Amino acid sequence: MSLVIQKLRSFLELIRFSHTLFALPFALASATLAWEMANEFYYLDLIGIVIALISARSAAMAFNRLVDRDIDSLNPRTRGRHIPSGKLSILQVLCFTILSSLMFIGSTTIFLLHEPSNPWPLYFSGPILIFILCYSFTKRFTMLAHFWLGASLMLSPLSAWIAIAGLTDLLYPTILGFAVLFWVAGFDIFYACQDFEVDRELRLHSIPSKLGIPIALHIAKICHALMLLFLFTLATICPVLGKPFLIGLIPISVLLVYEHALVSKDNLTQVNRAFFQVNAVISISLLGLIILDWFMK
Repeated sequence: MSLVIQKLRSFLELIRFSHTLFALPFALASATLAWEMANEFYYLDLIGIVIALISARSAAMAFNRLVDRDIDSLNPRTRGRHIPSGKLSILQVLCFTILSSLMFIGSTTIFLLHEPSNPWPLYFSGPILIFILCYSFTKRFTMLAHFWLGASLMLSPLSAWIAIAGLTDLLYPTILGFAVLFWVAGFDIFYACQDFEVDRELRLHSIPSKLGIPIALHIAKICHALMLLFLFTLATICPVLGKPFLIGLIPISVLLVYEHALVSKDNLTQVNRAFFQVNAVISISLLGLIILDWFMK
């Protein structure tokens, strides 16, 4: 039993399960808006969204570790990861990727139990899976890989909305999705600053390795400014959002400023703190604001 628990822990570490906090709150925030617009809630929708997002992210993370295993072995920061260190074999991670992918596609059938006339989650599951898996190859040919990652997480609020409301009123989840895109791209640029020298040596593409850390940090600021622009736009035009959400965006803005204050071209020691802690608080807070807005109404 202890061996099984140890392997389970290794797989959870492999996919960094705790980082689900970055994507899941935005999917649930979009779902909450859809439920509020429809003035109804179905627990099967919630179950389907949670399973779909966790399984899709698990497949993408495991596939990324497979694709990057040679690169990870050459990077001092990542050579301790599970495949280079031998904690998990290539076959084990491949099987995990396949199982997670099948679970993602299968989870989309849950929505048919509630609304048989909305097959779009099932139809889109294959293309979405291919898109998010392809991210793992992007840093080999474009420094816009950060934005591909952002677009992959952008699909979480869009997919959650479509699962509940179909293809109607897509403006609101699209705006929320663009906020997610620029938020993720911004903090991924932060994270890539740690590897800019290794990326240059290995001829990998990232904004820090191609343009330098100072310019990369400025681009990250622009990304997060655009995130706030989309969030304030959503607060203004979405009919089910009220003052609690709008006012709550002020401390979210302060957190983003604090995140950028932690990192500079001369001090990258706080990158992990900015990446993991601050962004987890931001995503959970945004979900909390939307739920609070719903309950206050």
